[in-house]
Amino acid sequence: MTQSRAEIIAFVGAQILPHEADVRAWLRRSGGAPPDIDDIVQETYCRLAALDSTAHIVNGRAYFFRMARNISIERIRRARIVRIDRITEIDALNVVDDEPSPERVVASRRELGRVRRLIEDLPERCRQIFTLRRIHGLSQKEIAARLGITENVVETQAARGLRLILRALSEASGQDHPVSHSIHEPVRKRDR
Repeated sequence: MTQSRAEIIAFVGAQILPHEADVRAWLRRSGGAPPDIDDIVQETYCRLAALDSTAHIVNGRAYFFRMARNISIERIRRARIVRIDRITEIDALNVVDDEPSPERVVASRRELGRVRRLIEDLPERCRQIFTLRRIHGLSQKEIAARLGITENVVETQAARGLRLILRALSEASGQDHPVSHSIHEPVRKRDR
């Protein structure tokens, strides 16, 4: 059963997004470097946006952790130089040592570039807050203090940024070419 993009976006916002800080903390404890953690979280959101349905997801938190774990494993397998402590992790996970195909690498890089362009296309304040929250991993409280705004504004703008990106990705998934349309929402009275 295929769901509408709005239903998938609503599910991600309600069942996945609230657990991002926990996933990031778990990835940090697992020895992930901040840029790697950002990439893993972003890739997780991209894969969620590509789903046709979320009906199979019983527990959003567990699903988010499992996806982040699987992406971490993929990244470990792709790495040409593996730290000695990572070898233990691979053995513990019983991972087969095979590299992704060149096509998969190109597709992943293209997807990451597309997400970066979508982030750049966000409205200025939304982009600033989204980048501080999702890319740099700052807390809502830190962002609010830094920008002199309320935590509620930070939460709203971060969620809006994610919603716009997920919507643009889902709209583009039906196309055979990269995203070329604007990510901006129509201006509503309360946004003026």
